[in-house]
Amino acid sequence: MSDTYNDPRFPSSDLTSKIIAAALAVHRGLGPGYEEVIYQRSLEMELLAAGLDPSREVWIDVHYRNEVVGRKRVDFVVGEVMVEIKALNQLEPVHFVQALSYLKASGFKVGLLLNFGAVKLEIKRLAN
Repeated sequence: MSDTYNDPRFPSSDLTSKIIAAALAVHRGLGPGYEEVIYQRSLEMELLAAGLDPSREVWIDVHYRNEVVGRKRVDFVVGEVMVEIKALNQLEPVHFVQALSYLKASGFKVGLLLNFGAVKLEIKRLAN
């Protein structure tokens, strides 16, 4: 695993750098062009190979005024990090806002938004 993305300025950087390294391995291995579920399955394999304990397709409660108003599924929870993945030509601002909303709703403090569909893996760190 590379420490290229380990930056102490970011919360949970040690863990997020391992997740990013796993995502980079998947992107290098598959490249762009597949459906999101292909990347999801492959990322789970890489995270397990890295010794991490991912939970896939985790349901989170959505709160409003301290009441549960619905539920939403996020792609992964890895320790204290929520991970949302996409397989798009490029991320749009709405995808970042959506992932940030999921992060806030989940109560997690740190998240990653990863887009495998672009020529270069797109990585957005999120903090709540």
